[in-house]
Amino acid sequence: MEKYSAIVVYFACMIRQTTLVCFLISITLWSKAQLPLDEHKYADSLQTVLKQATSDTIRAKSSFLLSYYWVFKDAAKARTYLDQGRQYAKNNPFQTAVSWFYEGIILYATGDMPKSEAAFLKADSLLAQFDTKIAKQFRGQALHNYGVLQQVKGDEKGFADVLLNKSIPLAKESGDSSGLAKNYHDLALTFKNTAQYEKASTWCLVAIRLFTALHASKELATAYVTAAENYVLWEKYDLAKPMLDSANALLAPFPENPLYVDYYAAESIYFNAVKQYKEALVSTGKGIRLAKQLNRRYEEQRLLLQQFYAFYDQKNYRSAMPVLTYLLEQPEMMSQIINRLQLYKGMAETHAGLGSMPAAYEWSKRYSQLSDSVHESQLKTDIQALELKFNDAENQKKITALRAENDKAALTARNTRLVNWFLASATVLLLIAAVLGLLYYRNNKKLSEQKDLNHQQQLKELAQQQQIQFSQAMLQGEERERRRLAGDLHDGLGGMLAGVKMNLTGLSVTAPVAQDADLNKVIGQLDHSISELRRIARNMMPEALLKLGLETALKDLCDSVMTDQVRIDFQSFGIEKTIPQQTQVTIYRIVQELLTNAIRHGHASGILLQCSQNEGVFFVTLEDNGKGFDTQQATQAKGIGLSNVKSRVDYLKGKMDITSVINEGTTINIELYVAG
Repeated sequence: MEKYSAIVVYFACMIRQTTLVCFLISITLWSKAQLPLDEHKYADSLQTVLKQATSDTIRAKSSFLLSYYWVFKDAAKARTYLDQGRQYAKNNPFQTAVSWFYEGIILYATGDMPKSEAAFLKADSLLAQFDTKIAKQFRGQALHNYGVLQQVKGDEKGFADVLLNKSIPLAKESGDSSGLAKNYHDLALTFKNTAQYEKASTWCLVAIRLFTALHASKELATAYVTAAENYVLWEKYDLAKPMLDSANALLAPFPENPLYVDYYAAESIYFNAVKQYKEALVSTGKGIRLAKQLNRRYEEQRLLLQQFYAFYDQKNYRSAMPVLTYLLEQPEMMSQIINRLQLYKGMAETHAGLGSMPAAYEWSKRYSQLSDSVHESQLKTDIQALELKFNDAENQKKITALRAENDKAALTARNTRLVNWFLASATVLLLIAAVLGLLYYRNNKKLSEQKDLNHQQQLKELAQQQQIQFSQAMLQGEERERRRLAGDLHDGLGGMLAGVKMNLTGLSVTAPVAQDADLNKVIGQLDHSISELRRIARNMMPEALLKLGLETALKDLCDSVMTDQVRIDFQSFGIEKTIPQQTQVTIYRIVQELLTNAIRHGHASGILLQCSQNEGVFFVTLEDNGKGFDTQQATQAKGIGLSNVKSRVDYLKGKMDITSVINEGTTINIELYVAG
């Protein structure tokens, strides 16, 4: 019995260390057009386009997109639309190449991974013949999906290699901002799945910022869920909850969207981690019902696993055992080695909890045997990689030898031709001299023009530099004057008013009753004046910024301007206290001006303010539901304050991007360089 107990204790420790990581691998294939949150409306729109289209190219595109819409709902219907699209595209080589991209997605959905890989690689090969941005977008996404299949096989390094060296460069070349953000998000996943949580958090926040700027609600919700799971694994539970809340706010209008399944999984993982097991069971119950409704079998099984942990951590082993037994019978869960390892561990630990030590020992042996085979398989993979490198080196030697022989033969032929061309060369020397003279003249002329352009550019840069220095001096002078005036108002005029109040208060004791009411009224007015004076002084130079730092000062600023009519949601991530004080003051003034504009000019009732820092770069994002404005005329408008914001952004060598729609609101994204 002592032998059985030791084995069970060992596996009890191991399962808690690896459980969350192994079951948080996010496998999502990528379509050229991602489905919006309102999927039904999207499908109806595609059907309308398909019926009304007069071009086979448009019919082919619509059919391919409908194929993707149905792929995880009804694979047979997806195949029908794909075949229909290929008929429309039979005379269009580009659309025919694109069809292999959607072929790969259908093969993945039906479980044929090898053919799915081959289809994505064929799509990349065929699309490489077209040097267009749209072709590069499809290539980047096809290779991304190929990388996902490597991730399914447990090759996180291979997936990261595809993202960094193929998919991300193609997204940049094609100008695909949405694709770039998606790749950054999936790069965060690879770091998360390999327990590099800090790097995962950095890339996830970059993806969230890009998706926010693109108004990509579905992708933004996915990124929030990923960030929440990463923070749970990192044991930063206070940061995980706001991410879950943000995802829920985006998904709430669409309760039957498939993304809600992933949200419930993340929520249950969070509740299990903070030991709120009853809440975890509620989340898994909701997620399982929705996954069954949407026929998402793997996601349902993932939620069942979290249900098992909730039962197990409450020592409810009799409820936990049927869940594991069911999962062991499911082909989707058992298709991956890493899942089988976790289920075997779970069975060993649950049997131990029920007191069935022989069964616990048998499941422990099964885990050990499978774990050894995984390590052996990895060793074979490493050896094959070394062999490939060796073969590449040998092939390179052969290529070098062949090149040397070719160079020798080319040299002999060149010497022979040299004799034949000697006399002819003399004939054309004068012509060459004339051509060279003409080229020399033209080059000199171009060089002169280029020097003139360079001179103009230098003058322009000098003027810009002087303007920046002028702005810096004005901003610094303005802050010094603000601080001086704040001190004078608070210590000088404030002290005088306080003295007057004390004298009047003394008089009120001896004043006649008839004058007492009027005197108290004057004292009340003095109180109000002193409070208003102190508010103005704090606004000119906030004490919280000087004493407690930028993050606290920004929170106090939001609290001070928030009213019953204006709600401000302030979110901060990673703001460091080492930012130079002058830089903190400049950032504070930028945010102060943005909030003032949103409330005073935009008449906003809801404002989201996000401030985050990634090393030497500070990010500010403000979204409001105000009346919006015409960004083209913003620089000409008086009182809107954007010129002050731009001056301070230029002072920190930053960038500002404004997106505004009349009657729909405004989004402002700012990047500032705050390195000391």
